[in-house]
Amino acid sequence: MPNNKQKRFQLLQGNEACVEGAIAAGMRFYSGYPITPSTEIAERSALRLPQVGGKFVQMEDEIAGIAAALGASVAGTKSMTATSGPGFSLKQENIGYATIAEIPIVIVDVMRSGPSTGLPTSPSQGDVMQAKWGTHGDHPVIAICPSSVQDTYNQTVRAFNLSERFRTPVILLMDEIVGHMREGCELIPTEELEIHNRNTNMINSMPYAFGEGQYVPHMTSFGDGHLYNITGLFHDEAGFPTNDNEIAGEENSRIMEKIKVYKYSGILEYEEQQMEDADIGIVCYGGTTRAVEGAIEKARDMGYNVGMFRPITLWPFPEHELIERAKQLKRLIVVEHNYGQVLLTVQGIIKGDTKVEFIGKVNGTTITPDEIVRNIEEGEE
Repeated sequence: MPNNKQKRFQLLQGNEACVEGAIAAGMRFYSGYPITPSTEIAERSALRLPQVGGKFVQMEDEIAGIAAALGASVAGTKSMTATSGPGFSLKQENIGYATIAEIPIVIVDVMRSGPSTGLPTSPSQGDVMQAKWGTHGDHPVIAICPSSVQDTYNQTVRAFNLSERFRTPVILLMDEIVGHMREGCELIPTEELEIHNRNTNMINSMPYAFGEGQYVPHMTSFGDGHLYNITGLFHDEAGFPTNDNEIAGEENSRIMEKIKVYKYSGILEYEEQQMEDADIGIVCYGGTTRAVEGAIEKARDMGYNVGMFRPITLWPFPEHELIERAKQLKRLIVVEHNYGQVLLTVQGIIKGDTKVEFIGKVNGTTITPDEIVRNIEEGEE
C-alpha cells in the first residue's frame, strides 16, 4: 500500500495536476467535450470526481459543456470546464454570459497550434488575446498562466479562489507544453490550502445588491428559497432585465472596476528571476518559461546579465511592475509561441523607453534555449 508521502507526491501531467488542484479547491462538477490537447482533464475528472462525491458529465458539444457548468455553479457547486483551440472559440458567448450574470466558473484552455484545427497536438500560445477580448463587449478578465506541473496545481486552486471571491469567470490559460509535461507534483491537501468560498448571505435577498463601497454582490445558491432571475441582459438587483441606461452603465462599470480595484488583493501575480543586476530582460509565460530559464543559465555563464520577468496573471497584465523593472534594462526580449501577442502589450507599455525585441514560433515546434542565447549574442555584437 502506498504511504502518505507517496500519495502526496505523484508523477503527473500538467493536465492531471489541473484536475487534482481543482478537486482540492472544491470542484465537484465538471462538464465538457474532449478535445486535444486538453482531453486528459476530462478523462481524469471522469475518474476522480465520483471518488469525492462529485459529478462528471460529457456534453454533446463545447457550448453545452460550459452551459452545464454554469448551471451547476448557479446551483452552488464549484464547477469547471476545459477545452482547446476551436473549442475555446465556441465557449466565448457563455463566458460573456458568466461575466454579466456574475457566475463563478473556471475555464481551462490548453492552447494548441492554430488557427482552426491547425496542429492539434503541437504547442502554441495563440489564444492570449482571445482570452482577453474573445467575448464581445466591455468585460473584466482574469487569465492565469502556469509554467510547470506544480504551478498548474497551485494556480488551479488560485483560479477557483478568485472566481468565487469576485463572482467572475477565470481562465486558466495553459498550453500543450505544460499540459503534457510530466513532473513530480506535491498534492497539497485541502486543509493546508487557503480556500475561498462565495459569500451566500445576500443583501435584502437580492442576488445583485451590494453595500456602499462594495463591488461584489453576495450569491446564494439557486433554489435555496430566494426568488431571483438570471439573465444575460443588464438587470436590476433582483436579476430582472432593465432598459434603464443609468443602471446599465453603473452595472457595466462595477463589473469592470471590481477587478481593477482588487488587482493587488490577490489577482495580480508575477515572478522574477535574476533581475536584480540584469540589463537584458526576457518576458515569457507558460510553457516558454523552461526554455528561458535554460537560456538565462547559459547566457550568464557567457557573461551576459540576463533576467526573467514572468507574468503569472497574464490578464490583468502587471504593467506598472514591468515599467519599473524596464528602467534598468537596455534590452527587453519577449519570447512566446505565437506571432507576437504579448509583444504588442509590452510595446504599448514600454513606449520606446527600452529596446523591445521578439522571439516567436508559429510552426508547432518549441523555442529552444540555444535560439534565445543566439538572439542575445547577436544583439550584443
